[in-house]
Amino acid sequence: MGDVAATIKIMPESVETDLNELKSKLETVIPDGAKLFGSRIEPVAFGLKALIMVILVGDIEGGTEQVEAAFATVPGVESVQVIEVGRPI
Repeated sequence: MGDVAATIKIMPESVETDLNELKSKLETVIPDGAKLFGSRIEPVAFGLKALIMVILVGDIEGGTEQVEAAFATVPGVESVQVIEVGRPI
């Protein structure tokens, strides 16, 4: 099937959450068969920012579900949402 690029929006628990530290923690839980392709910090509202990560998901069972579940277990994560899925460029 090949790789699929999943853009995932991670909302922190609070405005005070260090998003660079959170990103480092998220990188450690990415399941085998998936890898980080890129990331950015995106303002949401009133000082709150979201971490946007693009994950290349190969032929792993469950597709993005394994990545979402792994990210949801990381302390400091309020929510995880796949906002786009497509072919990597």
